[in-house]
Amino acid sequence: MPNKEIFILGKRYEVLDAKERMTVPDCWVLKNKIGGGHGEAKFYIGQGKEVFSFFDDFSRKCLILKSDLIKYIEEVKTEYENPEQPYKNKKTMVKEWKEYFEEISKIKAEILEFHLQHQAQIAKPRIYVNSDDDIYKLIRKISLPNITYLSALKIKSASGEIFYYFRLFVDYFEGEIKDKEAEKKIKESNISDTEKETLVRARKGQGKYREGVLEECPYCPITMVSDDRLLIASHIKPWVKSETKEKTDPKNGFMFTPTYDFLFDRGFITFSDDQKMIVSPWLSKMTCSKLNLSDNKKYPLLPVDGRKHYLEYHRSNIFKK
Repeated sequence: MPNKEIFILGKRYEVLDAKERMTVPDCWVLKNKIGGGHGEAKFYIGQGKEVFSFFDDFSRKCLILKSDLIKYIEEVKTEYENPEQPYKNKKTMVKEWKEYFEEISKIKAEILEFHLQHQAQIAKPRIYVNSDDDIYKLIRKISLPNITYLSALKIKSASGEIFYYFRLFVDYFEGEIKDKEAEKKIKESNISDTEKETLVRARKGQGKYREGVLEECPYCPITMVSDDRLLIASHIKPWVKSETKEKTDPKNGFMFTPTYDFLFDRGFITFSDDQKMIVSPWLSKMTCSKLNLSDNKKYPLLPVDGRKHYLEYHRSNIFKK
């Protein structure tokens, strides 16, 4: 798989590799704790030579974007307002969310720099890092444990300088919660019971929606598996974001085997209008190799007719770029 590229404030950077999914633990967060610990500033990033191959020089600058912090804090707003986990500061979380949002909004710079220090005194193979920089402390303060993870890209500028670009991601039950909230509204609406059932079953990739997608795409266009017991009807534009007609529109779907359904649903892959796969830079080269993901590979049996506006939404709003 050839190296990808990203653009930050209009500047091109070559993506050398990715360090995926470093889960934010309860012991590391400053404010939103679940347990009773006082918090540990050191952060576990992994173990073994693969991690040292990625973090091969801790003197390099680390970057995080203000826009990414804004996106993260907006994504976790639901959890701050209606906490599902037993946080110690549960009663003050709504107020704190507003304070954090304002604090991030007032930051003047778009690219925020910090440095990591390898905690070399801790025995291998487990690798920890720490930092005295304010942005590192801000990340610890706004993060929600267990449902938040950090990923990093190793990127190279046009001048050859190498940086570590970090980003906070959310991976939890919010999507399911929003789906069920929308499902509840449908059940309480004045439409017929038949229409309610059709819409609710479409959320689960079942019923007439699944039948319609399966008719147009009777196999996974990536693996060519045609056993419908192994196929999932994936919405291109998420069900909860779709208008009523879009929720049951067969053109708003593909049939994928479970692995590719997960990758597509979580925005790790998407497709161009000319049937080429686009792989997120936030997947490591090793993961792409193991899953046989090839950026820019064409899948001529991917049905794109009538789906291009849905694919545009997926590329713009779901894909992790």
